Amino acid sequence: TAPYEVEYEEELYVAGNMVIWSRGSKNQASYVYKAFTVDSPVQMCHMLMLLLFPLIGPGLFESRLQYVSDSALRVVYTCHEPSIIMTYDTQQCTHTVWTLRKVTPEEQTTVLKCPDQPGPVHTPNAAPSFLSTHLRNVTRLDSPASPLHCHALHNQSRIPTSPGLHSRVHSPSISNMAALRYVHAGGYWIRLEKHTIHAFSAVCILYTGCKFAVGMSSSFPPLSSSRPKFHILLISSKDIHTMLVLEANGSLVLYTGVTRVSKVFVPGLLSPTFSVQNHQPQLSTPLENISTPARATVQHMSRLEEVGMPSPVLEVRSTTQHHESSWLEDSSFQQAAPHIHTLRDPVSNRVTLELSSGSMLRITIPELATSELVKRCLQAIRFILPKDTAMKVLVKWYNSYNAPGGPSMHLEWNLFVTCLMTMMGYNTERLTWTRNLHFEVPLSPVIAPKKARPADTGSDEDWGYLRCSDYHWQVYMRPAVAVQGLEPVSPPGGVDNHESVLGLESSALLFPHIPVLCYVLHLLYEDLKLDELQRSGARALVGLLQQLAKDLQLEDFIDLYWRDYPSFIKTFKEACVIDQAQMELMTWPVFLDGEAPCVFSWLSRCLRGQDVAPFPYLLGICERTKLLVLVRTQILPVPLNMVFLPGFIGALHLYSTTQLTPEKYSVKPAPSSECLAEKLVVWLTSAGFTLKDLESVPFGVALPIRDAIYLCREHPCSDWSEEVCALIGRQDLTRQAHKVTLANRKSTVGLNVMLEPPVTSEADEEEDGMTDLHPEVTGLIWSQDLRVQEVRRLLQSSRPIRVNVLHLPEVSDHEYIEEKENKLLQLCQRTMALPVGRGLFTLFSYHPVPTEPLPVPKLNLTGRAPPRNTMVDLNSGNIDVPPNMTCWPSFHNGVAAGLKIAPASQVESAWIAYNKPKSADLANEYAGFLMALGLNGHLTKLATLNIHDYLTKGHEMTSIGLLLGVSAAKLGTMDMSITRLLSIHIPALLPPTSTELDVPHSVQVAAVVGIGLVYQGTGHRHNAEVLLAEIGRPPGPEMEYCTDRESYSLAAGLALGMVCLGHGSNLIGMTDLNVPEQLYQYMVGGHRRTHAGISREKHKSPSYQIKEGDTINVDVTCPGATLALAMIYLKTNNRSIADWLKAPDTMFLLDFIKPEFLLLRTLARCLIMWDEIFPNADWVTSNVPQIIQENIGNQEQTPISEDLNMETLVQAHDYIIAGGCLAVGFRFAGSANSDAFDCLYKFARNFMQCLTTSTATVTGQYNLQTCLSMVLLAVSMVMAGSGNLKVLQLCRFLHKRTFGEMNYGFHMAHHMALGLLFLGGGRYTLSTSNSAIAALLCALYPHFPAHSTDNRYHLQALRHLAVLAAEPRLLVPVDVDTLKPCYALLDVTYKETQWYEETTVELMAPTMLPELNLLKRIKVKGPRYWELNIDISKGTQHLQSILSKDGVLYVKLRAGQLPYKDDPQGWKSLLAPNLNNRSAEVRTFKPEAISTFTSDVALVSFAEYFCRASENMKHKQETVALLSAILYECVTQEYPEVLPTHISIDQAVRTLDRDNLCETFSLWQMKLVLELCESRVLQQRLRDTRRQGRGLLLSSEFLPVMKSSADRALDRWLCDNSHVLQAYMRRQPMNNDTDVNMLACFLVYHSIPSLKNTVLIAVFFERTK
Repeated sequence: TAPYEVEYEEELYVAGNMVIWSRGSKNQASYVYKAFTVDSPVQMCHMLMLLLFPLIGPGLFESRLQYVSDSALRVVYTCHEPSIIMTYDTQQCTHTVWTLRKVTPEEQTTVLKCPDQPGPVHTPNAAPSFLSTHLRNVTRLDSPASPLHCHALHNQSRIPTSPGLHSRVHSPSISNMAALRYVHAGGYWIRLEKHTIHAFSAVCILYTGCKFAVGMSSSFPPLSSSRPKFHILLISSKDIHTMLVLEANGSLVLYTGVTRVSKVFVPGLLSPTFSVQNHQPQLSTPLENISTPARATVQHMSRLEEVGMPSPVLEVRSTTQHHESSWLEDSSFQQAAPHIHTLRDPVSNRVTLELSSGSMLRITIPELATSELVKRCLQAIRFILPKDTAMKVLVKWYNSYNAPGGPSMHLEWNLFVTCLMTMMGYNTERLTWTRNLHFEVPLSPVIAPKKARPADTGSDEDWGYLRCSDYHWQVYMRPAVAVQGLEPVSPPGGVDNHESVLGLESSALLFPHIPVLCYVLHLLYEDLKLDELQRSGARALVGLLQQLAKDLQLEDFIDLYWRDYPSFIKTFKEACVIDQAQMELMTWPVFLDGEAPCVFSWLSRCLRGQDVAPFPYLLGICERTKLLVLVRTQILPVPLNMVFLPGFIGALHLYSTTQLTPEKYSVKPAPSSECLAEKLVVWLTSAGFTLKDLESVPFGVALPIRDAIYLCREHPCSDWSEEVCALIGRQDLTRQAHKVTLANRKSTVGLNVMLEPPVTSEADEEEDGMTDLHPEVTGLIWSQDLRVQEVRRLLQSSRPIRVNVLHLPEVSDHEYIEEKENKLLQLCQRTMALPVGRGLFTLFSYHPVPTEPLPVPKLNLTGRAPPRNTMVDLNSGNIDVPPNMTCWPSFHNGVAAGLKIAPASQVESAWIAYNKPKSADLANEYAGFLMALGLNGHLTKLATLNIHDYLTKGHEMTSIGLLLGVSAAKLGTMDMSITRLLSIHIPALLPPTSTELDVPHSVQVAAVVGIGLVYQGTGHRHNAEVLLAEIGRPPGPEMEYCTDRESYSLAAGLALGMVCLGHGSNLIGMTDLNVPEQLYQYMVGGHRRTHAGISREKHKSPSYQIKEGDTINVDVTCPGATLALAMIYLKTNNRSIADWLKAPDTMFLLDFIKPEFLLLRTLARCLIMWDEIFPNADWVTSNVPQIIQENIGNQEQTPISEDLNMETLVQAHDYIIAGGCLAVGFRFAGSANSDAFDCLYKFARNFMQCLTTSTATVTGQYNLQTCLSMVLLAVSMVMAGSGNLKVLQLCRFLHKRTFGEMNYGFHMAHHMALGLLFLGGGRYTLSTSNSAIAALLCALYPHFPAHSTDNRYHLQALRHLAVLAAEPRLLVPVDVDTLKPCYALLDVTYKETQWYEETTVELMAPTMLPELNLLKRIKVKGPRYWELNIDISKGTQHLQSILSKDGVLYVKLRAGQLPYKDDPQGWKSLLAPNLNNRSAEVRTFKPEAISTFTSDVALVSFAEYFCRASENMKHKQETVALLSAILYECVTQEYPEVLPTHISIDQAVRTLDRDNLCETFSLWQMKLVLELCESRVLQQRLRDTRRQGRGLLLSSEFLPVMKSSADRALDRWLCDNSHVLQAYMRRQPMNNDTDVNMLACFLVYHSIPSLKNTVLIAVFFERTK
């Protein structure tokens, strides 16, 4: 099963005729997955839960395989790890364990043939098969460890697996097993292998030697009355894997594998092994001699109740032996005292006991240990000892620790030391320090079972004992107590001299293993030293280790412990004598001969560049040692290895050298060319290392990691994983990697509105449909003005229009009303065109609530006449209003509302249907809503049934919206189901003999464009052939296809262009169609070619209305063919095709072509010659033929020839210029290219001037207006999403013009331009991909409707396809601390192209990015924010994912900096004034100012309590100044995490100054820091040549000062105490009063080797003399 499916677990419940299948997971409650009822009661329902794991242990296979079918078998237990099943034979009373593995192909073949064999084996109720017969014949002599037989089990029905649970025990109601068969689960055949065990041999259940990872209980079935009852429970926790067995005599016993651990004593329940002499019902009498836990009284209740820690006990050593069943025979007692009847409901190590009285008791089987230190020691012991020895140690410890009245948690370590040393053969009574432990543990069952309880009243000896104790000595050595002037005390003495010498008991269990245990515990000690939180554990362990080292005479180890804890080790005086004979009994591993491994010394030598031996490590136990040693191998030039110490299994001779061939674990150091810091950080994350782990690493060891982290924080990679970003402390990147969108955060972030919008009433706010833009972002983009509010005012259609008509005296009231209504009708043309623009403006800005319908603003066509504000209505009947005037505007209004929905929203089929309006008036709006859902990709979620439902209604608008919507949603997918849907509406795609369907013309047009969308760019031959024919489809037959033919031909041309989009001459398999030639003929005219194929039958009967003959009607076919050519050869720079599209250069030819077709031709030609489009006026005018240029410019100076028609020339000139401008708009769409904008803006102004001058009469107002609209659209395309103010002014000027030639179509064009200018509220812009250009050609076709019902030349619905060209390219920096959008400076680097070199521009974000394929890199610049690089040359996926999620780029403000909004020039920054003078900087730093640098609570508190000179700190001005300086440096340099490092170093030096350092831990760390800073090799390797970063502390003035202080203190000590050092070097004994602390510090600080090595050095010097 795949990992994400493993979460589920399933259960089957049966009752009577009902079967319920439930399903649940860790994160989700169980729910009913399926439930069904069957005719007859479910007799035997069996559920088998299996997981696929390899077979455990080797298997012996018989050649014969067969089925098992036996009603006597029951599955009682299944387990995940190990993969086993336990079955119970109710007749034979035997249990069988089956191990699972996948079968081999040969076995599978054999098994699959089995069903053909005749016989009753397949019938569930058949006679017992061969297997069960065989089971009954198994004798007890069979070894349970040898698999007797292996049988295949088969189950033909599909059995659901349960991956969620590790194991499962089947409840009696469903585990009566009718047939156990071969199992086929999850696509695998499983082989079951059998092992037989008997009902009484409970201990054999785990004979395979596996520990149960997890277990559950099973009540074995009650047997016949002659047999005793028997229960097993499998218990599990992290440390202990045991089995709880309720034996036949009623005892509760713990087993682990085959080892009996102990009996379990439950307070308040009588154990059957105790004698009951008085036969009284009281429980107290027989229990008096047993110490019980504190909470011994338990009330038995029928409800479950938790009981604190029941304790397992050893067998009671009673003088008289009683028969096991004595109490069972005593009926009177049996009635009085309840006994355990059964076990149930186990969870982990908790279980319920069901008592004979009917009550229940919940008990917990105790853990192996609660102290972390004891657990780790046990883990190490278990790892290194032979299995049986380790088991004995664990059992012994478990019984000692959990004895009734056992120790409390804080005394656990003392008990462990005593227990372990006793098992090693020590007499802990005679060692002073272990004897002191006994006083803390008054009644240790291991040592002093009969020790008298001390008196409750104290005595003087107690005080004396305390004064001599180890604890008092330690406290006294500390500086705080020394001040009090107490009289000096001597360390606690050893055993009195007259007593015999201490020795060890060589027969003890662990005596032979003392050396290896010493070594293993030493490695654990070194691991504990690397964890700040385990330091107390290391100190506790060192007491035990020094004793072992002393007795084994391991001088290296003794010296090491003394250097670590000089004053503590000094207190241990005694040693036990182990004679030579005993020494030989011990097993000495080879690794004890070498030097004592010290991890700090090893790291120090690495830094000094010395050769080091591999550092040993215990697999799974010293993981921190492994990690931190490998860190050095990553950053230092020497390849280093680690030695794995394998666990030792089997006989003791395995300690020999041969077994210890060390496994090497090396990490190749990274080559110096790559940034080591990056490598290290990524590697640490992959090892699961986190910031929390780093906090507990000692500061000297952690510094290289912190240094690498600091470097990476300065120069991170944008594509690092969330874990790496968290480790380097870049919350901005962590959050970025965590994928949160601005819209989803709206509720939590509290984004403020930056600008106050104009005061409007709530009702108005709600209804204009533009309330969902992100004001916090638009307020940053356009912060200086209210242009967004102005656009909202221009595009709102929900409020009545102001109808201002002057009432002249000569006009009658009736005429005045008519005049007002005519004026309103004129204004309504504009209102009806607004939704198209509004849809683009509010694009993808809203996330709908699934429980609410989508708010659709009203299309208000009423007016208000000032001054009385009277209502003006078109429905009064005074004037003629065109019928169905509002159909298409309502459709557009629905599209605009639907386009607000963001693609990332949660939209489901039910919600789409839920929005369907009740009234038929709103059906058009809903049709538009459906189309919009297709454009934003949500219509794919609409159920097929609903689509069918909508289409069968026959509502024309709904069909158009739905067909275009589903096609857009399935863009370029060639989806067959959508193809079938569209084909029904296109007669040409239906078979010739099919029934003719009455499909409305506009629906056919929509379906044809739909085919183009679904097959976009696929070059599909059949569809291309049909569409090519449809461009020139003649009118007819009879009365059909006579109106609006132009729009159908155009749609076919657009669809053909989309199908073959950008293929150019590479149209595979279409050469016979002659596509370009055919299209050229459609463009210029000529004789119609006869079409072989598809719809020839229909062309036989001519049209009754239109007589075209056999010539092509160019007026119908030219636009579609021209655009088809443009799209097929888009960007191919095919000059031969482009020349076909050149404007004619003779007057004769010019007379033959419509001027507006010249616009299309010019545009098509330029799109083909894509790379030759230049953004300047010269290039635009170069498209105009010579004849026109010559005559237009010179008409004033020279007389015009009579042959020339001036009107034709002027119109042709204007349309060609408009075509050129439109081409520039397409080429530079969404780029905001300033040259393109200046060029187009100039032409737009020219056309506006022409409208008001005399030339307007020559060209015609309509033509000029068309050209102006196209140029305005072109300039809006270039500036899409930028909200350019000059273009907005043009749009606003044209918005106000409602007179003259201004019709519905022109208003639509102007407001589309306005919508494109503010596309998606400034968050979207246009793409220039092939697909986008195709969509824009459909949407911006340069013939706009004359009135609101006009679809003759172009289907209005296609105007909305512009949405398909929109792409999000707005990058919005969001401050990761405040979660508010902010300004940030970006460096955007362009790739080198043929037009310009690699260029970097500086942009202030939020900003619209250029097209991503043009970019090389984006960088967030300092100094305000942390730097961030997004490298696009590796791929644009990362940036695209940021932009698609609202463009949110998280940034983090650096310390002491203010955002650009509050401080545009950067003069208010706290770092600004004093940058030239470093000392002044610190002096002027006030602790109060810390909050402006950092919001870290710890740092603010530190400043408040340690850096402020208060009354009681007056004598410590120097300290306050130092702490302030440290804080200032850490915060301004942005590494506050090393503040504790600074302070620790300072504390270490101060303590050294006072000669008070009683452990050398902090000195070791300081030494490592100094060595790191002096390690030039490492510094060079950590610095990347490309990135001149500073490391932590390395540039600081703090370290040299601290180093000189430490040097001074140690030199001072050496001057006064040189004799002490000499005595140490000569191995002379020290006096008791000698201060050895400073000696240890001196040795550590100056890296003086241990005694053994020192002797060698001395000898060497002697010889050299």
